[in-house]
Amino acid sequence: MLTIYTVPISLYCAKLRIVLRHKKLEWNEQPPPGGYGSDEYKVIVASGNLPALVDGSLLVADSEAIAEYLEEKFPVPAMLPSKPQHRAKARELSRFHDTRLEPEIRKLFGSLSPEKRDPQLILAQAIEINTRLLQLSEIIKISPAELSLAHCGYPITFAWLDVFIPLLPLKIKWPKNILNWREEIEAFPAVSAELSDYCPKIEDWLITPRH
Repeated sequence: MLTIYTVPISLYCAKLRIVLRHKKLEWNEQPPPGGYGSDEYKVIVASGNLPALVDGSLLVADSEAIAEYLEEKFPVPAMLPSKPQHRAKARELSRFHDTRLEPEIRKLFGSLSPEKRDPQLILAQAIEINTRLLQLSEIIKISPAELSLAHCGYPITFAWLDVFIPLLPLKIKWPKNILNWREEIEAFPAVSAELSDYCPKIEDWLITPRH
């Protein structure tokens, strides 16, 4: 059985679980020994990254690398197109999430505590996120007939954005085609199942005291 090192609130661990669910794989989740970023865990995973996958003698970290490994080892159902040009576009969409959209939202985590809230940062990030959403609206051209590796990070990031919008507050303008695209992605059983499991973890994390 596959083993993945995860922490409950990790966005990228949730992204990986969507892939596992869609491919109907069995897996065992383990917390990183000593906690995230610990020296004990870095003995196992030198980078300290989460998630990490153990499959027999193989250990690989990084959600994107793990997802592509699973796609190659368990190709049914396919989560990348068959034609090279379409696979390239799928990878472009996936990288846009990981390197363009999600990092701008991640910058807001430090403002969740009222005493640490920075109105100027919140305003600046709203502008950046709106810019990324507008760019994304130009990248997504067709409805997702099948769930792709490219889609798996977006519903989790959108769930966090739903939290930030009223809490900070954050002024976000959703392009209509993204709202439609989001609804279609969230209708896939693997995505809806993960969101049902993950969204309560967000609520629990928000009410847990942090120092």
